[in-house]
Amino acid sequence: MIPLKTHHQPSSSFFFSSISKPNTLHTISLQPHFLSLPQSPPLKFPLKFKPLPFSPSLPLQRVSKIELSICSNDEEFQDLSPKGEVYQKTLQLVECSMFAALTGLVYFLSNSLAIENYFSCFFSLPIVISSMRWGVDAGRKTLVATTILLFVLSGPVKALTYLLKHGIVGFTMGTLWRLETSWSLSIFLCTIVRSIGAVGFVLISSFLIRENILALITINIHASLTFVLTASGVNFIPSMNFIYTLFGILVLLNSGCFMFLLHMLYSVFLTRMGMKASLKLPRWLEKAI
Repeated sequence: MIPLKTHHQPSSSFFFSSISKPNTLHTISLQPHFLSLPQSPPLKFPLKFKPLPFSPSLPLQRVSKIELSICSNDEEFQDLSPKGEVYQKTLQLVECSMFAALTGLVYFLSNSLAIENYFSCFFSLPIVISSMRWGVDAGRKTLVATTILLFVLSGPVKALTYLLKHGIVGFTMGTLWRLETSWSLSIFLCTIVRSIGAVGFVLISSFLIRENILALITINIHASLTFVLTASGVNFIPSMNFIYTLFGILVLLNSGCFMFLLHMLYSVFLTRMGMKASLKLPRWLEKAI
């Protein structure tokens, strides 16, 4: 047998000795460089920053240069002062609705209590006031609102009666007064409108009761006129065309007198309300007032 021989290696002792006794200088040298930061000097206040020049190529800007625009368009700004457009439109709508409600209520109660003849001269006044204060558009709104309200409260017959006898007349008068037309033209046009409304009311009533009221009126006029002429000793029998012409003249005279009195009443009423500057009155009435 060949005996084994162990050879002593001096490097192994050195290796184990290096592990058991690490070198401090070697350990310090193995530390990373970012852990050993140099000590910076203390900051001194106040700090002064120089503003960077603006460049459109830069994606970011300073916060001090950013401006918030709440409304970019001028149309989005609304003037809510008493003289502003929004306030005036709201006030116009409120007044028109109040006038329509008041007129509808008074007309409904007067018809229910059979006192329409005592208040008929005031049914057109709210439409005239609305037209004088806010323009023709406001008068039309009051007319439409009142008619719809009466249609709901009293039915289509009462609403149509108001429209023919009072509503269109008030709207015509308010429009002519708003345009500052003369009294002669205003009375003439309102008389025609009133006459057409009266004839239309008769025709609608005839259709509803299934009876020709217009024929009954003309026949009664013909009989009364024939009796008067016969009693006077005049041998003349009027024709039906003459009766129709006489009926039209009587309707125009009735409507003309009514509109003349209505013009005087409304002129005095609006003058007392402080709207004299908006009226174009004749000289004799202006001096009397």
